[in-house]
Amino acid sequence: MKWTGNLRKMSSELLTPVNYTLNMKNVLEDGPSVPMNELLGKQISIQFENEIHCVVSGKKIKKTFGEGMSFDAWRNSPSAVESILHPEKSRIHEGIALRDFEWEEAHHNQPHYVYLSRTGGIKVGVTRCTNVPFRWIDQGATEAIILAETPYRQLAGLIEVELKEHMSDKTNWRMMLKNEFSDDTDLLDAKEEALELLSEGYYDFISDEDEITKIEFPVLEYPTKVSSMKLDKEELIEGRLMGIKGQYLIFDGGRVMNVRSHAGYRVSISFRE
Repeated sequence: MKWTGNLRKMSSELLTPVNYTLNMKNVLEDGPSVPMNELLGKQISIQFENEIHCVVSGKKIKKTFGEGMSFDAWRNSPSAVESILHPEKSRIHEGIALRDFEWEEAHHNQPHYVYLSRTGGIKVGVTRCTNVPFRWIDQGATEAIILAETPYRQLAGLIEVELKEHMSDKTNWRMMLKNEFSDDTDLLDAKEEALELLSEGYYDFISDEDEITKIEFPVLEYPTKVSSMKLDKEELIEGRLMGIKGQYLIFDGGRVMNVRSHAGYRVSISFRE
């Protein structure tokens, strides 16, 4: 079996374990879908076809910016607006767009969660409510809890800014892939500690939802060391697929590939027992 197309990030379902599907594109049109969980334990090959297509315009490019964009798209596309990485900078709730009014209204002037998740350590993050639990899966979190719910993105970002003075807002991807944890604090206790750090002005947005979402990933064996591979340097990536976590494929020998960072790359994927 062989699948050829342009990479996009894997889609996921919160099952036990998480079920992954790689929905490829033919440039911008829908392409083949690869049932990734079925490839676990098999010898797979990912052959770079020496073409990269911008995920926004579809034009051929030599390198990507952001996640699979041409430089022009990265500068102009609403999906690369500054308030994605810095939610506190969003102003669409005031009727002010940073880049694209309709896009920001649809994506950022919407209810958002501030959450705590356990990746390598415990981190604070922000996401649109409709992105849960997929955001947690994408970052390789083994569990997560909702801290606050806000009516628009900027407010969630301001809460995050206040909390990240005391805790990380980044994922240690190496620890995440090795399934190692630097902090064994119970997430409910971590939530209580985080709430004590918040200014009173944010109390009305604290969530009463204390359910901890637990996430199990399809991994046969976690590596003790990890080595990242990129198609720019290795046109053929092959080996036994030992696991999938976050947006990473874990191969034997601790070699890993971030699928999301290769968005737009045209590849052929095949496997054998």
